[in-house]
Amino acid sequence: MTEYGRGPGSEPWHPDDPLYGDDGWGGQQAQQGQQAHPGQQSPYDGRPQHHPQEPQAQQQYGDWGAADQGGYGQQQYPQYDQQYAPQQQYDQNGWPVGTPPQDPYAAGPADPYGQQTGAYGGEQADHYGTPDAYPPPEPPGRRRADPEPQTDWDPGPDQGEHAFFAGGGDDDGDHDDEPGDRRGRGERRGRGGKEKKRRNGVACLVVVLVLGGGIGGIGYFGYQFYQDRFGSAPDFAGDGNGRQVSVTIPKGATGYVIGQVLKKEGVVKSVDAFVAAQASNPQGKTIQDGVYTLEKEMSAESAVALMLSPKSRNNLVIAEGKRNAAIYELIDQRLEVEKGTTAKVAKEDWEKLGLPDWAQDHENVKDPLEGFLFPSSYGVSKGQKPEDVLKRMVAQATATYEKLGVEEKAESLGLENPWQLVTVASLVQAEGTSHSDFRKMAEVIYNRLEPGNTETNGMLEFDSTYNYVKNQSEIDLSLSELRNYDNPYNTYYYKGLPPGPISNPGEDAVKGALDPTDGGWFYFISLDGKTSEFTKTNAEHQKLVDKWNASRGN
Repeated sequence: MTEYGRGPGSEPWHPDDPLYGDDGWGGQQAQQGQQAHPGQQSPYDGRPQHHPQEPQAQQQYGDWGAADQGGYGQQQYPQYDQQYAPQQQYDQNGWPVGTPPQDPYAAGPADPYGQQTGAYGGEQADHYGTPDAYPPPEPPGRRRADPEPQTDWDPGPDQGEHAFFAGGGDDDGDHDDEPGDRRGRGERRGRGGKEKKRRNGVACLVVVLVLGGGIGGIGYFGYQFYQDRFGSAPDFAGDGNGRQVSVTIPKGATGYVIGQVLKKEGVVKSVDAFVAAQASNPQGKTIQDGVYTLEKEMSAESAVALMLSPKSRNNLVIAEGKRNAAIYELIDQRLEVEKGTTAKVAKEDWEKLGLPDWAQDHENVKDPLEGFLFPSSYGVSKGQKPEDVLKRMVAQATATYEKLGVEEKAESLGLENPWQLVTVASLVQAEGTSHSDFRKMAEVIYNRLEPGNTETNGMLEFDSTYNYVKNQSEIDLSLSELRNYDNPYNTYYYKGLPPGPISNPGEDAVKGALDPTDGGWFYFISLDGKTSEFTKTNAEHQKLVDKWNASRGN
């Protein structure tokens, strides 16, 4: 763009422009400058500038005048010459007429383009005659300042609240709307011809409504917040309406979860009431998972009290060391299904019940789920499916074994896999008479399994394995019977561990199997059925056996 933004680049002005040929606003500045300094020459030796792509200047310009005389002839621009004739007159800017203004942008010897003739012929289109063209530049004295932007609203001289709400146009501040005021009534109107007073009034009304609605909303939600935090929660009265209901509380349920279950079953009226009652009861946090028999429409306080009482508990409790066959029967009774239903599901669908990979595909196993119906308390009630109950028990066993590190520690104990470790734990549980026995009992097993030991020669000889095959719990067993019964689970007949667990060990028995003692124990016997005596040699063990037989009169 040029300096004034008139066109693209250095394109010369059109000859019809009154200021054609000068770089300032003096009209004849360059020409008169030449007359004042005759010693100076044009950079083009007094000749018009030559453009290779155009014909010679004389052919293009015709009779307009020579370039060495200023570029304009008197005949072509008489009105131009009259305007700047050398008379003792002054124009409206105070300059002597005929004297060029001392403009820093005027052409001089260093600017060769200030002395050359026009570059366009008469037939060229006028680039400045269109309505969209920029006007030619004017000297500073002739330029008009840009009009100030008009705003839609002027607050007036006082600039305060009164000006905003008054809406008037009285510019002198006396509020009389005199004819001499700068603005009339029409100018004080906003868009659409409406007075700003009305618009300001509407705006104030909107603000009031918004603030009023906000205050009302805050008041409403504040009331709700107060009710939720400090108001009394809805609650029933009394100990119930006599209609019993069986409620199952999931494992790990918090007070809010328990309250949600009870509310859903119609026992309590609100969750908050139950949570408050549980918090106020010193034993409230001891409520466990399981099945409870409660009544509908109980007060939260009475519901908490009944759940803490043994009268309401209806859980299926699996004791440590119980065999699967007995557990199947208990599940059938609790679900009120035909006897043998759960055992059938376990036999046919055991692969679908969630056993870990390391607990599958072992040979000669009597029951694949043995050792995985973990001893615990389970909420079991009529209407549930046997497979769902079994899945919960298997999941509990798997989680416990994983927590204790059964899979990671089996190899360090000289065992082939974690399945064998669970089997050891089941033997510890079956043969031990107390939790203090478990670590010593585990050492007895590992010592007897040690290859090359001369005490047992790799034979475990546990009565419990024989009883497992026979599905019995006898004490008085003859050696001839034990040593002549061919079955993989009979440790009097086969060396090493049985094919799989013989019971469901508890957590303490598993811990004992994971951390055996190191006392050199090989033998054990219980004289009173409550504690076990451990010895290192067969001779010591035989003395205890004779003592036991004598106490029984044998």
